[in-house]
Amino acid sequence: MTETSSDDSHAYRRETERVVNEIAQGLRTLDAGVGWFSGLAPSRRQAVLQEVAGYAMQAHITAADGRAGVARSGVKPTANPAVMICMDPPRYGFAGLPAAEHVKAFRVLVSAFTIADTRRRETYCKGACGHAWHNLPAATEQP
Repeated sequence: MTETSSDDSHAYRRETERVVNEIAQGLRTLDAGVGWFSGLAPSRRQAVLQEVAGYAMQAHITAADGRAGVARSGVKPTANPAVMICMDPPRYGFAGLPAAEHVKAFRVLVSAFTIADTRRRETYCKGACGHAWHNLPAATEQP
């Protein structure tokens, strides 16, 4: 079995940050992001879900953001990840869900993050944002 080096782990985190923020800013579709996520190894998917849950917490997702995110995600409101994100406060144990639910969890998390992060970019960060991830250059969509 091969260990993941610290450099590899950092590169994966940067890639996740880029993909998720591109989706949130409309530079990549959710379906394209799901394609990227689906191509990852199962253990890497768990790490991505943990990371994206962290982004969601930093964006201060509310239950209302969760409901709007679920509606946007294409996931049934009764699916485990949808129920978790709509709780007040939202629950973030997505990486602990069965592997069969990871794609749904990614869709829900990224969609809810998109709602909350858009609100923050339009209010808190409007005009004076120094967050590099809020200032991605417009580019052609990547697969």
